Amino acid sequence: MPIDAGPTPVSEPRSAAREAGATGRRDHAAPLYAALDLGTNNCRLLLATPAAGGFRVVDSFSRIVRLGEGLVGTGQLSEAAMERALAALRACSDKLSRRPVRALDAVATEACRRAGNGPGFLARVERETGLRLRTISAREEAELAMESCAPLLEPGDRRALLFDIGGGSTEIAWMRVQPHTRTPELIGYLSVPVGVVTLSERCGPSCFTAAGFHAVVDEVAERLAGFDAVHRIAQEIRAGGVRLMGTSGTVTTLAGVAMALPRYRRPLVDGQTLDADLADQALGDLFALGREGLAAHPCVGPERVEFVLPGCAVYAAIRRVWPVPRLTVADRGLREGMLQRLMRADRMAPRRPAPRGLGWQAPG
Repeated sequence: MPIDAGPTPVSEPRSAAREAGATGRRDHAAPLYAALDLGTNNCRLLLATPAAGGFRVVDSFSRIVRLGEGLVGTGQLSEAAMERALAALRACSDKLSRRPVRALDAVATEACRRAGNGPGFLARVERETGLRLRTISAREEAELAMESCAPLLEPGDRRALLFDIGGGSTEIAWMRVQPHTRTPELIGYLSVPVGVVTLSERCGPSCFTAAGFHAVVDEVAERLAGFDAVHRIAQEIRAGGVRLMGTSGTVTTLAGVAMALPRYRRPLVDGQTLDADLADQALGDLFALGREGLAAHPCVGPERVEFVLPGCAVYAAIRRVWPVPRLTVADRGLREGMLQRLMRADRMAPRRPAPRGLGWQAPG
């Protein structure tokens, strides 16, 4: 499936309120689009207007909700997890109610795909917040990540391998790159049912030991081997022209550590290409810090300390199976892909009604 590479999205502002205020009335004149991603670990909202070369972020929201907490053991979303997610979604609904949003896409991913009570939870979300979320497939999740990262492709790229280490799953997209337009076409995708939340619950403490960490690497690498055999990715890597791209908190953290940033800054990380050896060294540095050191690190922090090493184990498995010498880091993902699709659809068919499943209205 070809994907229009489209414009490169701009960075999220450090203060969305200040950015919105600085532009005055122009925010009200330009059409406003919104993308909401309810994941296994995070709830994120992005509001943006079209701009030359991409879009300009007007407001954003991100909160760790741990929606998938306990899901592996019970097959259900817990009441506490649903309440945390609902609180975040109410905050998103409040932000949306303050602005004239032209189009909204709101999606749920692995936790709601897997949970037996996922559909009931989303019905409750609509009743209580007015937000109508659609549960997307693993394939669409891979396509959206691919769309958001497509502008990072460069001349000379024949193929690209994109991975997204999420809370409940890891998505892999294998792409063919059109030589003249740098437009990617999805050749194959894989959804591995392991992510930072599921791994931290199942074997998180053991990831702080060398034996436990390498056991996770072995497990994930085995899951990737079949996909590699089908698509002969390692063979393509040896032939050259394959770009490895990663989008997740794991790889952006590795980049921040590799770049020795005193604190994480998205504009310095997004789009950077690192020697894989540097990323590997950063992984070793994170492992050596231990729990207390990770909690104190400016690119990690106490809220993410349980997730970093499980995510690093997944990354290490990807590196083992696909030893590409360089890694392109993307601090972008589903929301950016969703926004690009919304804006492109509006340009192509401005009078077409919004697709089913998209929309927002304040609850009565």
